[in-house]
Amino acid sequence: MNEVTDMNLSPIDRLQATNPHAEIWWDSSPLVFDAWRDEMVAGTPEGGRAEMRGQLDRLNEFGNGRPGAFRGCTTNPPLSLTAVKQAPERWNPRLDALIAENPGRDAKALAWMLYKEVIQRGAEVFYPLWEASAGRYGYVSGQLDPRLFTETDEMISQARELRALAPNVMVKVPASTQGVGVIRTLTSEAIPTNTTTCFTVPQVMAVARAAVEGLALAAENKVDTSKWRAVITLMLARLTERPIVDEQARYYGIDLTPADKKWFGLAVFKRSYRLLADGGFPSKLLLCSVRPGPLVAGRTAFWDVEEVAGGNIVYTLPPYGLTPLFRMGDSLDFRPEAIDQEVPAASLERILRLPYGLQSYEPHGMSVDQFNDHPATAFTVAEFSNSASGLEDYVAGRMAAPRS
Repeated sequence: MNEVTDMNLSPIDRLQATNPHAEIWWDSSPLVFDAWRDEMVAGTPEGGRAEMRGQLDRLNEFGNGRPGAFRGCTTNPPLSLTAVKQAPERWNPRLDALIAENPGRDAKALAWMLYKEVIQRGAEVFYPLWEASAGRYGYVSGQLDPRLFTETDEMISQARELRALAPNVMVKVPASTQGVGVIRTLTSEAIPTNTTTCFTVPQVMAVARAAVEGLALAAENKVDTSKWRAVITLMLARLTERPIVDEQARYYGIDLTPADKKWFGLAVFKRSYRLLADGGFPSKLLLCSVRPGPLVAGRTAFWDVEEVAGGNIVYTLPPYGLTPLFRMGDSLDFRPEAIDQEVPAASLERILRLPYGLQSYEPHGMSVDQFNDHPATAFTVAEFSNSASGLEDYVAGRMAAPRS
């Protein structure tokens, strides 16, 4: 184990120190971590490579749930495809075997089988942590097919398949109109859930209430929920980067700065966090879709992370989020009180003059039957649905490849 001193604290070590109950999760397949680490080390000036490697290796020292190490993992079909493509010597023979063992199965069915194996392998990596923490940490999130986000019965069926892979598999369910009911059903069966494609306070609160209702049903049916847990992913940049923000600002004559847009996402996150805490909901808020910025007094800040430091939350960080964190290093300002500090009133006032801002920030800004039409939901589900076919295309290519 790498010894940690004040001289070689990583940004993740310092972030974790703002709240011992916060969790850092790896947002990709566990199977691609080594390749990212090696790339990061190679891109570090020679004199700092040993320290960088030590800091990155500590992220994977999660067997005992040590602070500053990964405590969970999120993944999805496109990320699983990356894992397959980065290790073709491992996965192509397995895929060829699946093709041979399942004559008559199409590329979609075979891709689903391969996807489940990737999730299962990832779950095996994190299982020791799950076991050591009595089911508190060490979950690997497997996402339902995003093309099914309106199909309740099919989502429940897929969720049960994913859950059967390993006791530390958590199922990613969309915060769609139909997904709210799926969360309720899965919770009643003690299946851990990670709500995804979630962008707004109304969505957060609807799925939080659904989980409470599901727990009540579980208790009524004497289902053991001692190892159940739920997180709700709030995708910051996917909310604030939608063109409708600028379109509505122009229409209403509102001059929005880059800082205002950052505060928009942070305001939604902070309000969701407070409502969950004040209401005593068992679901934990998860930060996702972070971007560096804005530029403040000549320094590039990372408000998406810095301004929620101190929260009892999950930070799920992909390589594209972790890379700038480590490159920015000591310039990052992590304050334990940041999560409880209000966003600037002037920025919030400008955001709430936009229908899109009001709809996203107010707990009753949308009804559940409006979730699927929210611009961030529609955009992200379409993108995820398109990318989900990538694994199927890869499988189809192997099916068509000549056999020796």
